[in-house]
Amino acid sequence: MAKQYETVIGLEVHVELATKTKIFCGCSTAFGGEANTHTCPVCTGMPGSLPVLNKQVVEYAIAVGLATNCDITQYCKFDRKNYFYPDNPQNYQISQLYLPICRNGGVEIETEEGTKTIGIHEIHMEEDAGKLIHDEWNDCSLVDYNRSGVPLIEIVSEPDMRSADEVIAYLEKLRLIIQYLGASDCKLQEGSMRADVNLSVREVGAEKFGTRTEMKNLNSFKAIARAIEGERERQIDLLEAGEEVLQETRRWDDTKECSYAMRSKEDAQDYRYFPEPDLVPIVISDEWLDQIRERQPEFRTEKMKRYKEEFEIPDYDIEIITGSKHLADIFEATTAICKQPKKVSNWLMVETMRLLKEKEMEPEDICFSPENLAKLIMMADKKEINSTVAKEVFEVMFANDTDPEKYVEEKGLKTVNDEGALRTTVEKVIADNPQSVEDYHNGKEKAIGFLVGQTMKAMQGKADPGMVNKLLKELLS
Repeated sequence: MAKQYETVIGLEVHVELATKTKIFCGCSTAFGGEANTHTCPVCTGMPGSLPVLNKQVVEYAIAVGLATNCDITQYCKFDRKNYFYPDNPQNYQISQLYLPICRNGGVEIETEEGTKTIGIHEIHMEEDAGKLIHDEWNDCSLVDYNRSGVPLIEIVSEPDMRSADEVIAYLEKLRLIIQYLGASDCKLQEGSMRADVNLSVREVGAEKFGTRTEMKNLNSFKAIARAIEGERERQIDLLEAGEEVLQETRRWDDTKECSYAMRSKEDAQDYRYFPEPDLVPIVISDEWLDQIRERQPEFRTEKMKRYKEEFEIPDYDIEIITGSKHLADIFEATTAICKQPKKVSNWLMVETMRLLKEKEMEPEDICFSPENLAKLIMMADKKEINSTVAKEVFEVMFANDTDPEKYVEEKGLKTVNDEGALRTTVEKVIADNPQSVEDYHNGKEKAIGFLVGQTMKAMQGKADPGMVNKLLKELLS
């Protein structure tokens, strides 16, 4: 009988925090600046420069720790991790080894298998390194230190996950918690959330873990799922062939859908950690902890419950809307203005989702304001514009947050509610289309649809279709 294998997975998730400035200096953390412009003597490791800790980093780390049910280390400190690498200007990284800020937490995930708690071993604060840019044309490598010193938290899970589905569910859960806290935008494509996957396989029923490999370079959930499947199969093939799995760091190539070895972890590097001499320990008082606890937002689970009671919108809508903090914010702010939760939900679920899919955008990239969406809903509600015009205006608003009232005014798109003018047009359409009138009188209901279309065309789309329908029936009978 063929052997059955079980996959054992633990993650190290790095999250760039949403502070305006770096962890130990006042340089900007903005993404995408010109190379080496967000730098100073501290983050480029100049001799004699001294780090000063950014308080906001500690507050974000504590907030994430509380939200993931961790114990907060009220006396914690930084350590130096020594290694030489071109993008690491000091030749060491300030991190936390001995007393990380958060420990022993866990989050609950939902998969098709049911609910499960994934343990969090620890969360620690550290600084990011710079970025190497390999110039293949000139055959050289260049370094951009803009990212050097950007604050990170590293969330280290227990090896509790058994499948790609569980890994994705865990990452989704972490991402939502952190986005709801405003601690990071967690954009995988910009590297503000990065996951390294530690994976091993063992025979089902075995107590001992197999030899694990660590996979890097994973910048989308799809790539992570593919990498897990690929590495699982690679390790099983080795074991089936009677070979050993080597403990090593591997790099996933998403285009080729395979991984290759980067470096062996057999003779693991000794980082010679020691307490960071330039920074004093951090003492987190009970008062400070309580303040952060009180500021914790309403998370998704509570939000879903409240939406169900307060807004009476379908469960499916609630699930989609609360699945993005930005979408939930737009929904709530728009509803507060126009007091029409069902209509707000419809615009978000239908037109917004359609355009996001077409333009391959994330809900986080939505730029229209709740004020403008509320204006559009109220104009459609008062029949100042018809549904066709409303959709046209929404597309413009979606692209560049145009004020719908001004746009309708400038383009002359207001619905003509003047019954006299409308009646004249309808009478003319009836006179011009005797065949359709005859068809209608002969019981062909569809004929009226054609006449409505002709009237709308004559009115350049600026009539209320309901009113046109009513007038036609009145005049034809």
